[in-house]
This record gives sequence, C-alpha cells and structure tokens, in this order.
Amino acid sequence: MGQLDGQTGLVFGVANKRSIAWGIAQALHDAGMRLAFTYQGERLKETVVELAASLDPTYLVLPCDVTSDDDIAAVYSAVGEAFGGGLNTLVHSVAFAPKESFAGLFVDTARADFAAALDISAYSLVALARAAAPLMEARGGGSVITMTYLGGERVVPKYNLMGVAKAALESAVTYIAFDLGPRNIRVNAISAGPVRTLAGRSIPGFPKMEEYVRTNAPLRRNVDIEDIGHLATFLAGPGGRNISGETIHLDGGYHVMGMGVPVE
Repeated sequence: MGQLDGQTGLVFGVANKRSIAWGIAQALHDAGMRLAFTYQGERLKETVVELAASLDPTYLVLPCDVTSDDDIAAVYSAVGEAFGGGLNTLVHSVAFAPKESFAGLFVDTARADFAAALDISAYSLVALARAAAPLMEARGGGSVITMTYLGGERVVPKYNLMGVAKAALESAVTYIAFDLGPRNIRVNAISAGPVRTLAGRSIPGFPKMEEYVRTNAPLRRNVDIEDIGHLATFLAGPGGRNISGETIHLDGGYHVMGMGVPVE
C-alpha cells in the first residue's frame, strides 16, 4: 500500500522524460496516487500521452494553454468528472522566458517578453490554484506544489528574466497559501539546484553552473528529477500536512553558501 493510495493529482509541465514534472509524476504514481496530465500544444501531445500511458493507460491527458482561462476551465471540468469531483494535489511545473532573454542583459528585457514570462511562469500558478481549490476543498484539503530556483532570490548571471519571474512565483506562493489555508490547502515551492532538463541545459553556461554547485554545495552533489519527486511526494502526503507558504531548497545545501572555494 502506498502512502498516497486513493488520492488524485493533476500534473502540469511534462514535456519529455527528463522533465521535472515527469520525475514528480513517477514518484506520486509509485506512492499510489491516480494522475491526470496536461500538455502544451500539439507538438508535445504524443510524448505526454506515451509517458502517461507508461504509468497507466487509463490516465487522462488533456491540452492546456495556461494563458487561456477557457482551457483551464475545460481541464478542471474534465478532471473533476474523472476524479469524482475531487482533487488532492496540483503540480505546477510551468515556466517560460524567450531564449534570447538568457543571452543578453536583464535591463534590455522587452516589455512584451516581461509580460509573457510573468504570465506563464507566475500568474499561471494563481489561475491553476484558484481553479483547483473547489475540487481540493471537496476532498477536505489538498497540496499545491510548484517549482522555482535560487535565481529568484539572488542574481544568477544569464538567468535574467526568468529569475524575476521566479521571484514573483515565490511571492505568489505565500499569498496563495494565506488565501487558501483556511480551506486546508497547502501551497509550497521546491527550489531545486541545477537539473539536467532540456530547458535547463538551454541556459548559457549551464554545464559550468552545474559543476560549480556540485563542487561547492555542502553535500558535494547535484540533484535530479528523482530527488525532486521524493520531496513532492512528502509534501503531498501526511508529512507535509502542516507545511505551507514555504520555498524549500533542494540543492545539496548550496543555498547556504556565501562563498565557494574556501579562501586559504
């Protein structure tokens, strides 16, 4: 018997087998949770359908553009029907910034790019949590889990616009946690270290970033999607029942460091 037997979850953000959302989905499934998935655009449909079916061929897979309120409403309507009117866990692993925003200076960010990044990366959590709340309340409460990165707290060169979007996301976590707490809905962010996803590796200098963290983190290692899945399962389960509004660092302890290599 898994610790999440009888529970249901909705996962946003699976793009391929290296996705953080996929690592979380695998862990939740292994713990006994029944899942539904969404995909962004027809290009990703086949991949997400195949991955979901590899866990359970009956899992629901739905299209969703998180900038569309109509799409979000349609997803939650279908999920509510499939899950008997309730939902226990929402996984939000959605972020976007134009590729060119990682290459230049943050101060040169275009207004339209800023608006798109904040809408998709941060406001989407607001919209998805709001829509999930009635279904979670029907189950007596629930857990909302999103993904962030240290670049939302400190300057990480080349992270640029995405860092500002993550800062907005982390602030949104605290306000949503306050709003939904009386309904027994917990809202938390996992701040993982550099992970070898396709999106992560598109950031200029990612291999150096990954090596620097591995070399200087107290535990002297990086994290992977399996590690993130274990933490998400904890947050979705009874161990996380009194944790809300937190940004939990999962980076081998790197976030505590003020300097890297010790000064001789």
